[in-house]
Amino acid sequence: MSTSRRCALVTRFADSRVAESAQLLAEHLHRRGITVHALADEAMRLGALRAEFVTESALLAGTELVIAIGGDGTLLHAAGLVAGHDIPLLGINRGRLGFLTDVMPDAMLASVDAALDGLCSVDTRALLAAEFVAPDGERKRGLALNDVVVQKRQSGHLVDFETWIDDRFVNTHGGDGLIVATATGSTAYALSVGGPIVAPDLDVVVVAPICPHTLSDRPIVVSGRATIEVRLIDRPDSLAEVACDGHSQGTLAPGAALRIGPSSTRIRLLHPAGYDYFRLLRSKLNWGRRSFDGEHD
Repeated sequence: MSTSRRCALVTRFADSRVAESAQLLAEHLHRRGITVHALADEAMRLGALRAEFVTESALLAGTELVIAIGGDGTLLHAAGLVAGHDIPLLGINRGRLGFLTDVMPDAMLASVDAALDGLCSVDTRALLAAEFVAPDGERKRGLALNDVVVQKRQSGHLVDFETWIDDRFVNTHGGDGLIVATATGSTAYALSVGGPIVAPDLDVVVVAPICPHTLSDRPIVVSGRATIEVRLIDRPDSLAEVACDGHSQGTLAPGAALRIGPSSTRIRLLHPAGYDYFRLLRSKLNWGRRSFDGEHD
């Protein structure tokens, strides 16, 4: 096999379990004649990893597969790196819940081999694009695989805002903020505020208020092709933070508007043969188990 083949390993704040899996995988790929790239800022945590530690700008050079080792946060970070590069992404679960990192450690080597041999199923996921003008006049843009979140800046204060969908007024809100989530992100933050679980192959977006002041202010599901606009109402001390997949994009000021819509960029997630989304839900959410004895119904 040609030694020109390359894979990239992505970890974040690697703990001992992540470092152990990364070491095992790097050795395995080396035996296959594949060069491994890893981010230089993880070199101290990963120890004597058999890899080339490179800058973020060089990580994807010549790479045919990106492997994220950790939790869903790590995979979201990796998704941001591969966005626009058309490089498939495989997630190894060394975190907690793991809706996106669905390969367990005992299946890691076999799953990576299957990915390199073209035997995994390809799952194309949509991204959201967010754009707004910051208080200093700079135009901010971001991409999100899971969600775009508008959240209050100050504890004890409500943030007041309006929502518009495709230039049509929807509602005036008071509360802690708003989540605009993809179908992928429906099992993340949006789920914790009462949003629905949406099958990832549906082209829809969940719009979910965070701790709304009015109990009738409920999550809604709209077309994935819609443009959602959040307009911050001009009130004293009314500032909101905008985040894409948990990464702060800056401050939304009173009178400003955030526009969120579909992005042409897609992410290609890889799953081992036999991947079943509903089986994943059962596993992660403990569906089909009796609360008193843990047995399957």
